[in-house]
Amino acid sequence: MEELTTTEYKKQRKLIIVWGITFLVVFPLLVTLGMLMRISHAELADISAERFYSFMTLHGLGMIGLLFSFAFAGIWYLLSTRYVKLKLSVGYFVYITVLLSVIGLAVAALIGKFGPGWYLLYPLPFIGGSWPVWTTGLSTVSLLALGVGWLIGILHVLYAMAKEYGGFTNMLGWQYIKNKEDKREIPVIVLASTISLVPGVLAILAGAVLLIMYLLQVMEPSLNFDALMLKNIVMFFGHTIANITMYCAVTWVYTLLPEYTKRPWYVDKVLVYSWNATFFFVCIAFLHHMYMDLEQPLYLQIIGQVASYSSAIPATAITMFGIISQLYHSRVKWGVVPLTFLFGAAGWAIGGLSAVVDSTISFNKVLHNTLWVPAHFHTYMLLGVVLFIFGYLYYVAGEKKDIHTGGVAKLGLWTYIIGAAGFLLMFYYGGMNSVPRRYNTYSGMGVDATHQAGVYGAKIAVFSIGILFIGLLIMYVTLFLKLTKKDETKNLD
Repeated sequence: MEELTTTEYKKQRKLIIVWGITFLVVFPLLVTLGMLMRISHAELADISAERFYSFMTLHGLGMIGLLFSFAFAGIWYLLSTRYVKLKLSVGYFVYITVLLSVIGLAVAALIGKFGPGWYLLYPLPFIGGSWPVWTTGLSTVSLLALGVGWLIGILHVLYAMAKEYGGFTNMLGWQYIKNKEDKREIPVIVLASTISLVPGVLAILAGAVLLIMYLLQVMEPSLNFDALMLKNIVMFFGHTIANITMYCAVTWVYTLLPEYTKRPWYVDKVLVYSWNATFFFVCIAFLHHMYMDLEQPLYLQIIGQVASYSSAIPATAITMFGIISQLYHSRVKWGVVPLTFLFGAAGWAIGGLSAVVDSTISFNKVLHNTLWVPAHFHTYMLLGVVLFIFGYLYYVAGEKKDIHTGGVAKLGLWTYIIGAAGFLLMFYYGGMNSVPRRYNTYSGMGVDATHQAGVYGAKIAVFSIGILFIGLLIMYVTLFLKLTKKDETKNLD
């Protein structure tokens, strides 16, 4: 790659700062929606069912869209300033498309009370809802636009990497398996980004098929589709996007952590085998969401069980071992960036382990419709992806240059972690006490012990979110001051 000019670098940096500020504005708003839902569970306020489920829909769609969008933007910035040429116009197209899509979803949910849940399971958007038809149409179009933006951005990145590194198989690292002495060396971010983004293309295309079918039914209500088939598509899309969000964020750790440990992170056979295996497993592990659908063929249920277990091993185990190897006796200076990467990896591991528990069929029969499920995916998002994002933002903001003056930022980080841990523990507590998920209130529950467990856990969760917000506020003060400071140099270190 030709070296960037100072002007080109500053333009790419401006784009990631725009993404960063957008994340910092939207994230607490979506957290607030989650807090309002837990306030309803705690019986501290009377929130109507219509409003609750519109909050749940926007919270889920908005959060996964926000986190994946920033995860992709983070890859974009690192690649565009170090490894490949990426067109800034495409980057801004993705940003504007995502922003307009989120606005459309917010209008449908907050004004139109669109509330079938973030999975949009068929036929929920079309029957039994209190929302008008236009909200289903607007949400469908907004999600289609979001997918178009993501797809164009991902294809542009994949094309640029293929052009720079000699084709798709090189991006997958297959030249390392063939033992060629003249093999093209690739940065670890190229391998991990390829494995992360290609399943994203497949998921987005599947989601587009689903949304086009939904749009057809909006225009012609007499249409009727196979609910089981559409649920498989929904779960493939949703599960894949959620998982590759984490994988995209992990690519930053591969790239940036060595700058703090002073140890390179090379691509080798073990890394290639593990990430290529992940590519396969991440595309079929969604089947564990279908255990309760008894019409699903038995062989698919067995595949879902095997794939769910297997997907937790290759990239996860290799990444964890790699992080430990990077940090062991490295004398790393524990600024906020390496701390967020370390605790983010721990959150990923804990959330992944609880997900494996839920994907075990015998446990799934007991846990799947309880708060255990939001417990595991909130863990690897709230204490995984979000921590990685904050570490990344502090890096972009220049924290490495004044690593010894980050005491306030670290105070905010510890406060955030304490609040998030308390919030998450109440989900696990609820799951182990059979408190159901997707209920807007526990007041009408027939089993008194379960009702009390749900209310008690929700009250502690609300208090914990308050602590989390304090941590966010402290980190926000330091981040905004750093991100909005004019950058005078092109030095990436």
